[in-house]
Amino acid sequence: MIILPAIDIKDGNCVRLKKGVYETAQKVADSPYEAAKGFAEAGAEWMHMVDLDGAKDAKLINADLIADVAKSSGLQVEVGGGIRSMQAVEYYLSRGIDRVILGSAAVKNPQLVIDAVKEFGDRIVVGIDAKDGMVQAEGWLDNSAINYIELAKRMEDVGVQTIVFTDIDQDGMLSGPNLKQLDDLTHEVGCNIIASGGVAVLKDIINLSDLNVYGAICGKAIYSGTLDLKQAIEMTRKI
Repeated sequence: MIILPAIDIKDGNCVRLKKGVYETAQKVADSPYEAAKGFAEAGAEWMHMVDLDGAKDAKLINADLIADVAKSSGLQVEVGGGIRSMQAVEYYLSRGIDRVILGSAAVKNPQLVIDAVKEFGDRIVVGIDAKDGMVQAEGWLDNSAINYIELAKRMEDVGVQTIVFTDIDQDGMLSGPNLKQLDDLTHEVGCNIIASGGVAVLKDIINLSDLNVYGAICGKAIYSGTLDLKQAIEMTRKI
């Protein structure tokens, strides 16, 4: 299992939210560059980045900053937030980003997912954000009427190989990931599953590893100090 430390960008700052509520944004690092440098020094190989402004406004807003931080970090990077067109996909992939995450597009414009997967294969990831098992879109501000497992199956059917699953109620709360929903998801689809939301301590990493998920995104736990990134990475390499 890989650990993906997270950088969420809002107004050019590295922040964290609680339960996806934008008004709860709290700056957690002096700069995204410093945060990324720390991740690399801890032994991370991947980094997860999100353009929060882009997710809310459905367009690329912090893209130049994100691409520059990614390049300077030397890490492999996946990016989500505001990617609603092939042009946006190509923007990131042509600037050294390894994978792009399509979230709202999977609900609102599934043809984009189909076209992107056909063109870029496993460099396309789908982000499924759910509240009470139902998928949310547009930066978590818009409800949909589709269950997270049903959407995951649809995405698998069109060739998506990796899914980032976020339980919104756990996100930023340091209360542990939703192991039940993740376990159900891993048994229903054959995609690589990256767990997002709720990771607080090393035990959460162990629990996720026991589910055989592909990866775990860690954000607030790293910034708040409840999870030692280096220790978590070293542990996953031994499992």
